[in-house]
Amino acid sequence: MLDYQAGNSSAFEQLYLKHKGALYRYFVRQLSDKQLAEDLYQDTWGKVIKAAASYQATAKFTTWLYKIAHNLVIDHVRAVRPLDLTQAPTSDEQADHMDSIADSEANSPEQQATVSAQQQDMQACIAKLPATQKEAFLLNVELGLTAASISEIAGVTLEATKSRIRYAYQSIKNCISLRWQETG
Repeated sequence: MLDYQAGNSSAFEQLYLKHKGALYRYFVRQLSDKQLAEDLYQDTWGKVIKAAASYQATAKFTTWLYKIAHNLVIDHVRAVRPLDLTQAPTSDEQADHMDSIADSEANSPEQQATVSAQQQDMQACIAKLPATQKEAFLLNVELGLTAASISEIAGVTLEATKSRIRYAYQSIKNCISLRWQETG
């Protein structure tokens, strides 16, 4: 980002290419609306461009980028509906991302059916999380961000962030256990 700030336009291209997929998935998973996700995704990059001159490397670029994204989601959600009513995307929207649960190579039809059921269970359980827990969980699991980075992005204390992540994991674990008991 500092190179882009200094006038190197190819540095922006590198930033964009590195972060585009994960940033877009963040919006899709938070909002369940591909068109809105695309709009906020574009708004985020527009804000990055506008803020380049005033950018200060006080945190990792990723933390700064997701703070912008987080604020856009919060602004949208506040304008449209209460925060905890944010829904997770449908299975079709997440399918290509969630295949990392199992090896995509040469599984038997039975294994593929099991993996598909596990993916659907996981998606359903994530969808049930309150928005604050879902965001912390997704930032931690998908992007590998630390609790400290997530707390900076969300603007809450480190302890609150750790609690959100812990409760999300517990809720997902309990939800999956219940779902498997119901089907098994």
